[in-house]
Amino acid sequence: MTSKFDEIRPYDNADLPQVLKKLVNNEEFIRTLVAFRFAKWPPFSKPIFCFFIKRLVTKKIKTISSLRDFQIMVEPYMKRMLTKTTKALTVTGLDTLDLSTPYLFVSNHRDIALDPAFVNWVLHINGQDTVRIAVGDNLLSKGWVADILRLNKCFVVQRSVEGRRKKLAAAKLLSEYIECSLKNDNQHLWIAQREGRAKDGIDVTNPAIVSMLSLNKPKDIDFSDYIANLSIVPVSISYEFDPCDVSKAKELCQAEKVGGYDKPDDEDMQSIVDGITGQKGRVNVHFGKLVGNQFANAKEVSAFIDKEILSGYQTFSTSSVALSLLHGEAQNKPVKTAPSNEESVKHYAESRLAQRGKESQLAQRGKESQLAQRGKESQLAQLYTEYQQAKRYIESRLTMLNSEEQQKLLKMYANPLIRRQQQ
Repeated sequence: MTSKFDEIRPYDNADLPQVLKKLVNNEEFIRTLVAFRFAKWPPFSKPIFCFFIKRLVTKKIKTISSLRDFQIMVEPYMKRMLTKTTKALTVTGLDTLDLSTPYLFVSNHRDIALDPAFVNWVLHINGQDTVRIAVGDNLLSKGWVADILRLNKCFVVQRSVEGRRKKLAAAKLLSEYIECSLKNDNQHLWIAQREGRAKDGIDVTNPAIVSMLSLNKPKDIDFSDYIANLSIVPVSISYEFDPCDVSKAKELCQAEKVGGYDKPDDEDMQSIVDGITGQKGRVNVHFGKLVGNQFANAKEVSAFIDKEILSGYQTFSTSSVALSLLHGEAQNKPVKTAPSNEESVKHYAESRLAQRGKESQLAQRGKESQLAQRGKESQLAQLYTEYQQAKRYIESRLTMLNSEEQQKLLKMYANPLIRRQQQ
């Protein structure tokens, strides 16, 4: 049965047999799996692996009878990624939401694949169905990539259409699809707050995204009420380490020098692979406050989302180290010199403790005071260790860059902390 949304919707169970058959017979898809799984093996071994991977995939897809089965098949790989590339995944704010209500999660955007993947995982381990994910059609240039994404509940944002009339029609269709998914299909959705990743570490919502969401608004409903009924939840995703930080810094520097950046055809895929396989340290997913009905226009809604995302963003030691390095350079000190003496780190650690809340009242008398002091010393020691680890990480990344690119990387990590201090 055809639908007006067929061009942009995720695949459904009826699409499954044909799409899976196409995938298993796509040589580029098989070669990509081999390149991803056996990256360190010599080139002459790849054709052999392609043969066996194709047989394995053919066998696996025979067990898939629904999209749910397909996502369950992906689950072990997500667990493995979490185990191997993250130190910890924490969640805040989710307990304030009524998850029986479908939400539109508007998130900051740091990683192409992992941002929605972490939101998906958090919802999954809390007994929720996975989200429908908005992806730009720039990621769908390869047919097999488009098939994989749409099998994973991705719907298409048609950015490449040309002409004002066609662009408006595409935006209206997307707006209608989003409302239909929420109200008729009872599905959570995820969409980035802006087109493209925030490579400079500054998370700012594009009001055009909010305007697009309101295009399906009936004339007899106020903007404020319609937006509130979409149940928009701002989401902050924070990474201690960004696996793509070096490539982002180089891109930012080149774009500044020549006034733009010509992206190679395979760069998005490489960024996805680097994000999945690279070390991320600690990751925090924070769910903010619902967008209410007090906003008169898209700019006001965007400002609220920005405030929620910034306040919910967890700054790790990497942000403080980067800020210290920037301050050092401003005072004509070498870029790679950080305040490493014990007093500097102790000052940093104590400031972090102040952010986490005041000391317990136990520190007021007798043995309780001694216990509190020991607890404080233990926390200071932990923060000292975290700071030194972050310092080593940042310095290792700086060695891959020239002085101008170093500035971009440092600002990338420091900007959330700088913006919060400016609030």
